[in-house]
Amino acid sequence: MTDRVAQQTGFADFVHGERAFVSRVHLQPQSAGLMIEMPDGSALLWPWAEVRRLPDQADPSNLVLGRSDNKLARLYLRDAALIAEVQAHASQLKKRDNMVPLSKLLVWAGGAVASVVTIIFVLVPLMAAQLAEILPPEGEKALGDATFEQIRTALDETGFTGTPICDDPAGNAAMQAMYQRLNPASDLPYGVQIHVLDHDMVNAFALPGGRIVFFRGLIDQAETAEEVAAVLAHEIGHVVHRDPTRDALRSAGSLGVLGLLFGDFAGGTITLFLANQLVNASYSQAAEATADAYAHALLDKADISPSSLGTMFERLRAEYGDAEGIIAHFMSHPQMGARIAASQAAVSTTRDYGSILSGLEWAALQAVCTPETGAATQPDDAIKKSWP
Repeated sequence: MTDRVAQQTGFADFVHGERAFVSRVHLQPQSAGLMIEMPDGSALLWPWAEVRRLPDQADPSNLVLGRSDNKLARLYLRDAALIAEVQAHASQLKKRDNMVPLSKLLVWAGGAVASVVTIIFVLVPLMAAQLAEILPPEGEKALGDATFEQIRTALDETGFTGTPICDDPAGNAAMQAMYQRLNPASDLPYGVQIHVLDHDMVNAFALPGGRIVFFRGLIDQAETAEEVAAVLAHEIGHVVHRDPTRDALRSAGSLGVLGLLFGDFAGGTITLFLANQLVNASYSQAAEATADAYAHALLDKADISPSSLGTMFERLRAEYGDAEGIIAHFMSHPQMGARIAASQAAVSTTRDYGSILSGLEWAALQAVCTPETGAATQPDDAIKKSWP
């Protein structure tokens, strides 16, 4: 049978695939397939059902062909009429051979997801715990300093100067007196700095390197100085066990893994994310229980009732509810009732506990963000205090 397409013959470059040698061949489309006439007079027939267009064509005006049963042979067509003829006859031109079954793809995808989950939730926390023990204090302090400034900037509604640091001398002296009466120095891996930010958020948290940050809102919500002291003791517990550093390293490691998978994360984005994570610190229940236990012991040693931590939790829970998240650091954890009960169980029934501050000192601490000289907006380096 004579082919109706004999007039559409043309030339192409052919590569056998066995070696990088290009032959100029004559192509003749036939009903059975594409006939390739070699320079030595021999001929090859590529059945239409086996002709495939190779993907990733650099020049759309050209056409590169291969065979489904020969992964190395190539035909390079540049003649537009010949290309059109081949496209008209090769019905399987765009078919992908040896496609992976969907079930296998799902298995591979599941394995990849499981690997990422294992890295993020098992390997990264293990490495973070190890690094937290060996990271130099200077490195922790630098991370805490950068995060602290990011937090101030993020919470500042103007976006210019950062959330003010409350700098009333009498109020900060009262906070220092509270810290000294708790006297945790022998337990600490490094010195502590305490700041009060002029913000109505009901929160307090610890940062890497020994910074402890209170918000004015938490001091406003406290009914007694002992409740503030209980929160301070809890945060000191996190510093003692280096929980903020461990959490920051874990978050940074997880971001690094996700950055490799989904695209790079800029350094500023990582720092801002860490700032948000630490403001809304969600340590493990074990870390929270350990910090609570440390606070109970520290309060008891300072002759302050450990129940002060529970009364703070209980009143805030009664006012806002567990689901509101108004105090993210405290209320983000389940079993709040168990934590309240633990603080009450730590109270010695044979002792009469005292007060952490005098009435004047407590009044000064409550007014720490209302300094006599005006706004509390001095630069951090000018007012930060190092607590022994």
